[in-house]
Amino acid sequence: MTPLAGVALSAGVAAVVGLGGAAGVLALGRRRPTAAAVLAPLVVVASVAAGVYASARAMFLSEQDSTTVLWLLLATVPVALVIGLALALRTHRLATERAAAVAARDRDREVEERRRELVAWVSHDLRTPLAAVRALTEAMEDGVTRPPDAAAGILAENRRMSEMVDDLLALSRLQSTGFELSREPTDVGDLASDALAAMSPAAEARGVRLTGEVAAPVIVAVDPREVSRALGNLLSNAVRHTPAGGTVCVRVAPGSAGSAGSAEDRPAGGGPVGAGTAVVQVTDGCGGIPDGDLPRVFEAGWRGTVARTPGSGGAGIGLSIVRSVAEAHGGAVEVANVALPDGGHGCRFTLTLPG
Repeated sequence: MTPLAGVALSAGVAAVVGLGGAAGVLALGRRRPTAAAVLAPLVVVASVAAGVYASARAMFLSEQDSTTVLWLLLATVPVALVIGLALALRTHRLATERAAAVAARDRDREVEERRRELVAWVSHDLRTPLAAVRALTEAMEDGVTRPPDAAAGILAENRRMSEMVDDLLALSRLQSTGFELSREPTDVGDLASDALAAMSPAAEARGVRLTGEVAAPVIVAVDPREVSRALGNLLSNAVRHTPAGGTVCVRVAPGSAGSAGSAEDRPAGGGPVGAGTAVVQVTDGCGGIPDGDLPRVFEAGWRGTVARTPGSGGAGIGLSIVRSVAEAHGGAVEVANVALPDGGHGCRFTLTLPG
């Protein structure tokens, strides 16, 4: 065989092996790009080795000489494997960075959409107390309302606006990119007890009964200020939507993410739980939420049906703040309709706070 024919044979065999290997690498790359990166250099070595071996045999080299040539070529496999591993690491790093960039872009887009909706809702809701202040002022000027009564009404509307602005600032701070939690070991049960005590006067005024159950000292590393805000908002929402004679129940227990844990999961002797997860459940007697509205409960400004519209004139961002607090801690908050022991229906909000 002439040298030119040997070269042609070698190129043909190498092309066939290389194309077959390339097709396999491409197919694998769709599912496992890292493994494909490792195999790609090995395909090159295999195609070259096959081509050289085929031409060597065609040139009537002895089997021993052809095998020696083949082994010399295969000696490059470790080098190809090292190159493949380097490519795999680089591919994995690039894929991770790309996924993180896409996630960050989606998260920024979602935050921006939330802020726009929030501005629209707050701008709308601020008109109500402002209109009330204006009406009271005009009534006082016209002598229709006594100044003390008008002043009391203006102060009440001012408090409503202050609460709305405070909520707006809190939500904006929680959703800002530079926000950092001040974590410290905290007994979430104590925070829940404080929130219950603070909400007691409002509950009594509405004829709503508050109950609490703490499985054990549940100590996790959280920001006590932000968690207290979230618990206060959950309780305020529950009391506001529970009719007179109803009950709002708060339960705090250790458990895995998404689970409050059963009684059997509680630590023996009621000892503190460290570096675990705190799960807070707030169950109200609101009558339930339509299933189609459940995914929207935590949207800023969303109020749903008339039955769940706050009577206090808030901006409807209390539950959105709860979600932001949960996400800032790496946790989550969920809501579900539940059947109550007295035969009624209500909602159960579950706040999960990893330690």
